[in-house]
Parts: sequence; structure tokens; C-alpha cells
Amino acid sequence: MKWHNKTKFEVMELLQTSKEGLTQDVRVERLARDGENVLASKAAQPLWKKVGKHFVDLLMLVLVVAGVLKGLTGSFVEMWIIFAVVIINGLIGYAQERKAEESLNGLKQMMSSNAVILSENVTQVVEASSLVVGDIVVLKSGDVVPADLRMLETFDLVIEEAVLTGESLPVEKQTDSLVEEIPLGDRNNMAFSGTLVLAGSGVGVVTATAAETEVGKINQALQSVQQQTTPLVRKMNQLNHQIFKGLIIFILFLVFYTIFRFGMDLDMLLASAIALIVAVVPEGLPAVLTMILSMGVKEMADEQAIIKSMPAVESLGSMTVICSDKTGTLTKNQMEVRDLVLASQIGVGASSNNAAEGREADLANLRLIMNNCQDLRRDPQQPLAELKGNPTELALLKYTAETEVAHLQQLDRIPFSSTYKYMATLHPASESSESQVIFVKGAPDVLLELAEMSSEEERSAWLAAADELARKGQRILGFAMKTVEPGQILSHENLSNLKMVGLAGLIDPPKESAIQAVAECQQAGIVVKMITGDHKETARAIGRQIGLAHTSNVLEGKDLDNMTDAELSEAVKQVDVFARTTPEHKLRIVTALQEQGEIVGMTGDGVNDAPALKKADIGVAMGIKGSEVTKQAADMVLADDNFATIAKAVKEGRRIFDNLMKTINFFLPTALAQGLVVILALMFNLPLPLTPVQILWVNMVSTLTLSYAFGFEPAHSQIMERSPRQPNEAILTKYAVFRILYVSLLITVPSYFLAMQFDSHVVQQTVLLQSIVLVQAFYMLNCRELLEPALNRSLFSNKAIFVSFACLAVLQMAVLSLPMMQGIIGTTHLTWIQHALIFTNGMIVFSVVEVEKYLTLRMKRQKEKKNVTSLQGE
Repeated sequence: MKWHNKTKFEVMELLQTSKEGLTQDVRVERLARDGENVLASKAAQPLWKKVGKHFVDLLMLVLVVAGVLKGLTGSFVEMWIIFAVVIINGLIGYAQERKAEESLNGLKQMMSSNAVILSENVTQVVEASSLVVGDIVVLKSGDVVPADLRMLETFDLVIEEAVLTGESLPVEKQTDSLVEEIPLGDRNNMAFSGTLVLAGSGVGVVTATAAETEVGKINQALQSVQQQTTPLVRKMNQLNHQIFKGLIIFILFLVFYTIFRFGMDLDMLLASAIALIVAVVPEGLPAVLTMILSMGVKEMADEQAIIKSMPAVESLGSMTVICSDKTGTLTKNQMEVRDLVLASQIGVGASSNNAAEGREADLANLRLIMNNCQDLRRDPQQPLAELKGNPTELALLKYTAETEVAHLQQLDRIPFSSTYKYMATLHPASESSESQVIFVKGAPDVLLELAEMSSEEERSAWLAAADELARKGQRILGFAMKTVEPGQILSHENLSNLKMVGLAGLIDPPKESAIQAVAECQQAGIVVKMITGDHKETARAIGRQIGLAHTSNVLEGKDLDNMTDAELSEAVKQVDVFARTTPEHKLRIVTALQEQGEIVGMTGDGVNDAPALKKADIGVAMGIKGSEVTKQAADMVLADDNFATIAKAVKEGRRIFDNLMKTINFFLPTALAQGLVVILALMFNLPLPLTPVQILWVNMVSTLTLSYAFGFEPAHSQIMERSPRQPNEAILTKYAVFRILYVSLLITVPSYFLAMQFDSHVVQQTVLLQSIVLVQAFYMLNCRELLEPALNRSLFSNKAIFVSFACLAVLQMAVLSLPMMQGIIGTTHLTWIQHALIFTNGMIVFSVVEVEKYLTLRMKRQKEKKNVTSLQGE
């Protein structure tokens, strides 16, 4: 039901109530029928599900199978080592990656706890949860509106609705019916649940409770919106499936090859398959990725960006579009006086032959009206910082505070009302004069009707000046005055023959940091779009000021309502400013962008932003002015409410993704190399060169130690000048697959044949283990730069590399020297000659990879140069 377009009497009749309120019997009956005025919530997920989901990763399940098979063969020590690896990875995932799902609690906190109602013409204080449709609710300044109300009486009632609609200005309420098709922010005869009464009082009838309220609809949207899987999680799942498929191919190959060629017994085949599983599965990779992401979370926290979900760190780096709310996000959420038009500019200045003197006189009168025709500060000694209330009056007082302006005694006043659209006050003209002066501020067109005009040309000039300010997206106030005789009564009838003093254009200006951040995002190939509940021209003006690309065409909520989803998907490509939007509109815009293949970030601070934030790939809430609902629905909270922090977070996200790619490119050749070692042994009918425990040592200890350093690698100098990654780009490119294959062969073949030069099986295993670990150390240096030279100046800026090498040296010395570690891992002492041969092998691998990187980079640059030349030729 569209209650705003019904008259008060129609509303009362439809709701079967009266101004005296419902009887208690009717209230009890309706409460039993409709339920309490509380928001529904989903059942909490049990703890076992929250923990268990981190143990169902495909590769972890493969390891569990390997552990079970080890137990069936009687190797219980190795079984428990494998299980320990799975448990450690799962617990890390639960501790670091659990998503905060408290949005509904935040919405419930918005609801008022108590309400004042009329029941059988008797005022009562009841719990807000007991409100029913048809209750008569009394509102006063400071109240939180407890349900959606159709206003029946208003007495200077002003309600702050920015948290729901996104508009920066509070709304003065009235009781007349409105046209049917009107945006939520313009329904000034309604009061909405969860909004705050700033001033005045009023009486309204409850039209909706619980899920039927506007905030209830947002609650339903939050419950229906599915949490987005981050690009990193999707790509890691894809990688896991690729590794799993490769593993299955290896195992099937070995089964057929060994049985048909050697007739190997099942026990040996089973042991080999388990060794292959443990070798190929990169057990330490999840832990390393989690470690790098958690370090990124800490880095971002230092930059005032609080990350609630670790994979969201990488999502920031892959964003292609940022959809931002306007009020409080891109703008200061503080109205300011931006432009003035004085009577002297129109040609009717103060009675002075000097234009400068006329302007100064007009400006002095304008400031005098601003400082005195207001309700916010009655005591001139009250500090401006302590004032709370109407942002328009605050802006006027801040403007007059820049100069010394007299504060005159207020003898009488006519409060502002949307019915007549002005406010008037009566003051003594000065301390020494007996005459009085009337100050008036309000809508320019209304004041021009009340003002004395010398000609129609003068009126047209004033209207043209007002239109010019309106085109800039400013809210326009007119100011006029009139000197009257002592004892004059202030009334509407006496407001005639006013003298127009000037016009003021007010706007909620953009933050300077936001303008710079938008430019940085655009340089990085990220499109910025603004979605606001504010008016079209205001949105367009702010869009131009912050530097959005497409501001000539602005779509309003009513335009979106007339579009199909397919039409909207096309429109979002060419439109960067959306005005007069509702939560449903914001959700549709984000969805349309995602359907275009974009990785979408959404910022906001109001409850109206929460569903879109949850739907977006990365939701960003404001920490200071943001509502609790928004913070809890988001993936990231900006502690400083600064849009510029997003640009820093994007840079950090890209750095982290680069380091994740370095880690994956480092891990996988080692895992594949260990698998190839097992395959070589089986193909040549030789004993397994490494035991599962030794393989786990490489994967979970030495590899993990070396990978630690990648988390501290600095960002590339041109990281914010390149375009975002393609969302559908695989985590393993063709080059990455090539690199993994040839490096795994470089690790496997020389290390294996070096180990086979010795007679003792224990020495062979020790040499092979040490060779793989040392080659890993050299290859880690290769991976610092995927294509550029590894040995550069930034090497010495990453002290973690040297810490990793030192830790690895201590661990390997323990494995090779301490009897207890030798017994557990199955190693022995090595001679200096053996160590020298292993070191030489590592140096060879490092050199070959560096040469390959140089050649690949050279070919890539030649190809890019050729493409540029070709484009220039066209």
C-alpha cells in the first residue's frame, strides 16, 4: 500500500483506527495476528559447520584419504603426521577466514526500544516490539522512529533520514497527501523506522511493522543476498581441481605402467601412490597463502583499512569498478556555503554610488540575516562545535563565524514550514535604535513574491541567478529584510514589500582526498561510479567535481524502474552517476555490473547501502559515520572514512596478489619435482627415493620457511599504472605452466641423479632431500621477480629473506646433524664434497632460470613494441 498518496482520513479508515488510538483488546488481537515489531533473523550456523567447512577442501580430502591408506598399511606415525597437516591447515582457515555475519544484529540495534502511543486517548509508554498497525505514535525530538508512520500532525518536525535514503539534508515532515510515484526520500508525510527525530514533534499512525517497514525490507534483502565468493577463492578452487586432475593422471599412469611392465605387488603400488599424493599435493600452500593474506590485513590496518575477511585483501587488487555512495563517502557530509549572489550584482545594491561599498553593505546584511534568522544558537557564547541539528543552519553559522557578526535579540519568530517555505524573525535594528527589523530566509521564488521589485527584469534576473546555482547542484536559500516601526507584530500578513538582500548556494562538497583518490583509481584502470539518494543535479555536480568520466547522462531511480535487467546491464557501461536511488536500485546496479564480468567494490555508510555492500565482491563501509549495519555487512571498514584509503588498499591488494603468484610459482615446481622423483623411481623399478615424512618435511617446513619472505616483498614501482587483471584470467597462465614444468625438471633430474651416485640408501635420501631444499632456496630468489632480474636493490629492503635463509639453515643443520631429528626424518651426515655438489646444482638452476626470464622478458617487450607500432600505423 502506498500510504503517502492517501489522505489522513483515508489512512485512518483503511487501518480501522482513530485519533484516540486502538483499544487494548484490538492491540492484543493484531499483535497475535501480525507478530511482534522485530526483524526476523536466520538461525545461527552451528560451530561444527563453521569449523568443518575448512576441512572439505579437495586437496585436503585427498590427504585424508592418503592418511587413511597409510593407517591401513600399518604406518601409523606417518598417518598421524599427515592428519596433523590437515588439522593445522583447517584450524588456520577457521581462525583467519571466518566471515562476520552480524548484519541483522546491527539492524535490530537501530530499532527503537520504546514508543509513546495513544490508546483510548490515554498516553502510554510501550515496548516498540509491541507496536501494531493502526497504533497512534507520538514523536518528539531525540526519538528513534519505532515503525513506519503516516504523519497525522506535525509541529516543526524534522527527521534525519540519511542512514536510510542517503540524503545529506534532514526532511521536514508535513501531513498532506503526495502523488503516487515519488521516491522514498521525497515522501515527507511519512516517518520511517530507525530514523532520528532532530527537532519538533508530531503524531503518526503505524502503517507497517517488522518486515514490512523500509528497514525491514533491507533486512530481507540482506538475508536473500548470497555472499560473493572472492576471485582468489574461486581461482584457488580452480587450481585445486587442476592439481587433483594432474594427480589422478599420474596415479593412473603409474598403475598401468608398473603393473604391465614389472608386475609390482599391490603393497608396493599402494605405498607409491601414497608417496605420490603426499609429494604432488602442496600441503604447505594453504598455510603460506593464509600467512601472506594475514600480513596484508595487518598492513591495511596500519593504513586505516580494517579487513574482515582475508580473501577480500586480494579482491581489492582485482577490482575493476568501485561504486560509491556520495554523502559522507565522497563528500564531507557537512553543508557549506559555496556561492553568493548579492543585490548589488543584480543591479539593486545598497544606496551607494560606489559598487564596492554597495557589495560590502549587502554582504554585511546577508551575514546579519544568516546569523540571526535561525533557531540553532540562541546564546552567542555557545561554541559552534557544540551545535547539533539542522545542517543548513549549521552551514550558515559556520560561514558567518569567519567574520565578526552581531547577534541580535530575537523578539519574535515564524518557524520554517514546508507549507509557506520561509522562516522570519523580528529583532531590534540595533542597540541604540528604537526601530525594528524583520529578517526572512527561505525559497527564492517565495521571497521574490514577497519582495518589492522595481521591474519584471529585476525579478527575472534574480530567478536566472537562482537557476544558475541550481545547475551547479546547490541548494538555494534567499535572504530578505524589512525595517518596521517599534511594536510591530510579526505575522505572515506583514511580510510584504521585503528588500531582497541576496542568495546563497549551499552544497555538501567533495573531499579533496576523494578527488585525488578517484584520479588514482582511474589511472589504475578502475572505473568509479557514484550511486546516491540525492537529487539529480546535485549528484551531477558532485560527479563532475570529483572527476567522474561520464556525467552528462544521469540515471534516476525512476529510470531504473522502467528498465529491464538486460537494459540496465547495457546502461551501466556508459553511466557513472545514479541519483534518487533506493536500496533495491543499488543492488540491481551492482548485480548488473557483475553480470558484465566486473569485479565490483561498493562503498557506503547508510543502512540503505548494506544489501549492495553484501552483494558486491568487496563491500567497503565507513568506520566513523557508517551505521553498524553497514560495517557488519561489509568486507572492509575504513577507520578514517576516507575514500583515499581505498586507493591505498587497492595498491596493497595488488602487491599481495603479486606475492601470492610468486608463492604459487615457487611452490608448484617443488611439489611437481617431488612427484617426478617418485615417478622416476617407479618407472626404473627403484626404491622410493623419499619417504612421505621426508616429503612432508620439504612441503611443510622448508618450503614454508622460505615462503615467509614473499609476504614482505614491496610493491612494484608501476603497480598502480597497470590495468586490473582480467576477472576470468586463470591463476596459472600458459607461461606459468611452462615455468612449472621446466623448473620441476631442473629440480628433479640433476638432484635425482646426483643422489644415485652414492651407494647407501640413507645417503641417497639425504642428498636428494638437501638438494631439493637448497634448489628451493635458490629458486625462491628467482621468484622474487617473475620476469625481471632477481638480484636488484629491493632485495636488501626485504630483510625477511635473510631471516628465512637463516631459519632454513638452522632447520636443515638440525635434520642433518641431530640424532633425534635424523631418526624422525630418516637422514644422515653429509660430507663437504657432497654439500659442494648440492650447492653447485642450486647455482645451475638459479642461472638457467634467470637466463630464461631475461629471454622471455625481451620477447614480451618486443611484442608490445610491435603492437604499439602496428596501432600507430593504423
